[in-house]
Amino acid sequence: MSKTKTDRTKVPVGQALDPEVISFRAQFDERSPLDEIVREGARRMLQTAVDAEVDAFVAMHADRTDEHGRRLVVKNGSLPERDILTGAGAIPVTQGRVRDNDPDREKRVAFSPSVLPSYLRKTKAIEELIPWLYLKGISTGDFNEALQSLVGERAAGLSPNVVCRLKDQWCSEYDDWSKRDLSNKQYVYIWADGIHAKVRLEDDANKKQCLLVLMGATPEGQKELIAVLDGYRESEQSWCELLVDLKQRGLQLSPKVAVGDGALGFWAAIRKVFPETREQRCWVHKTANVLNKMPKSVQPKAKGDLHEIWQAETKDDANKAFDEFIEKYGAKYAAACDCLKKDRDELLTFYDFPAEHWSHLRTTNPIESTFATIRLRHRKTKGSGTRRASLAMMFKLAQSASKKWRRLNCHEKITLVIEGRSFKDGIMQDDIAA
Repeated sequence: MSKTKTDRTKVPVGQALDPEVISFRAQFDERSPLDEIVREGARRMLQTAVDAEVDAFVAMHADRTDEHGRRLVVKNGSLPERDILTGAGAIPVTQGRVRDNDPDREKRVAFSPSVLPSYLRKTKAIEELIPWLYLKGISTGDFNEALQSLVGERAAGLSPNVVCRLKDQWCSEYDDWSKRDLSNKQYVYIWADGIHAKVRLEDDANKKQCLLVLMGATPEGQKELIAVLDGYRESEQSWCELLVDLKQRGLQLSPKVAVGDGALGFWAAIRKVFPETREQRCWVHKTANVLNKMPKSVQPKAKGDLHEIWQAETKDDANKAFDEFIEKYGAKYAAACDCLKKDRDELLTFYDFPAEHWSHLRTTNPIESTFATIRLRHRKTKGSGTRRASLAMMFKLAQSASKKWRRLNCHEKITLVIEGRSFKDGIMQDDIAA
């Protein structure tokens, strides 16, 4: 049976639609009277704002008159009506035409609207919806139908070609961002991780691309994406190139703590480039690595014992729990205990920093959620995509995710860390002395 316009919930053969979009399609298959009321209200408000801006501009130049006392800057009819694509659907808007009749062309003023720029055809919300759909796995060929289901029939202008142009734009944005000056930046804490994505690389279709991601916490406690670079694996050389590039662009102050998993490449690289930086291993990765070396029947109990280590109130208590774990499981599961023991000091570094920051420092979770969406995208596209597109996609996804990144708990204590204050078990020692 061929697919008709009225049956939007059907998925074309070979198309991998996100379940969320399928749900949206069913929900928005028919516009309700409430939708029409919302759209009409939005149209009136937008038209009022546009008219007010034109009137204000004309009034601002009311004192400019010709020799007969007639105003030079006047409203002269209207521009052709155009549709603005918004979250409420397509809204028709008419903008007044402003004319300056000054005989001297050099003295004439031009009206530049801010509410409704001449190039605007869709709102920022729609601009953000397009990359979200693409990153969620919607193929370019299915964009037209998906967008029409979400925002109305008049979304047909957002064709696959628009998406392709957007991808080119993302690539240009990534290029500019990856060359930005960092001389005025400082990152107190950094998180590092990598994601292996089987994309179509230009030189070898069978190689897996590894995206190296670095996030940092500023002195104000804000999380920022620092770098995204690709390599074939999480090697020392790849991480060195990333860290050296940051230094060359002005990042001279060493982070106080670096958080990451046990990948040897990153740690070897940071010891060379930022030797003063303390190391903190990610407890989520470490827990998974240890449990993978134990039988499934033992894993629930062992996981609880591992939690006793990193959830301890003090470093002494954590060390006691650490020793108890080794003693309890060492005889039968030596490989698991060796995996844990080799990073003992680095797993407990967080105790030397403010207790309010422990939840941020114990894991690389600040960037794990970003990886989850990237993995979803590559899985749904079955590995298609070029190296440059993958980098740009990761960059745009992180940009979108960063809007939800929250400040560090008790962020004002970062200043104390920068000053080099001493902390023991999360408490500043100067407070004890006082």
